[in-house]
Amino acid sequence: MAAWLSASRLRLNPTKTQVLWLGSKYQVDRITLRQVPVLSSSVQVVDSAHDLGVVIDSHLTMVDHVTAICRAAYFHLRQLRLITRSLSVDAAKTLAQSFITCHLDYCNALLSGITDSMIRRLQSVQNAVARLVTGNR
Repeated sequence: MAAWLSASRLRLNPTKTQVLWLGSKYQVDRITLRQVPVLSSSVQVVDSAHDLGVVIDSHLTMVDHVTAICRAAYFHLRQLRLITRSLSVDAAKTLAQSFITCHLDYCNALLSGITDSMIRRLQSVQNAVARLVTGNR
């Protein structure tokens, strides 16, 4: 592996490299290894990892990803709420689309098969966006 990395002019950064065990809760809980030796470094084992804006947890339940989406969306909603009164409805729609709805839509195919409670959490974000844009309660 060291030869391939060197030939490709790459270097392993152990502080940014993570190992994620994938499997059922029973399988993952049986693994006690918390660090994996790679080359001359040791890489940490994590319960969830970020990759291209998606948070993947070790059980592939997507709970961490939905939580991250909702957290970011509500942050942007609070920021937009401060300026919505001084915007037209079209401008508010555009800002809501660019800051919030695009995050809900990004990689949403990965959310296929999630639980109803997670769908309700995402739906509550959409409802909050609609209330903000229309001015309804």
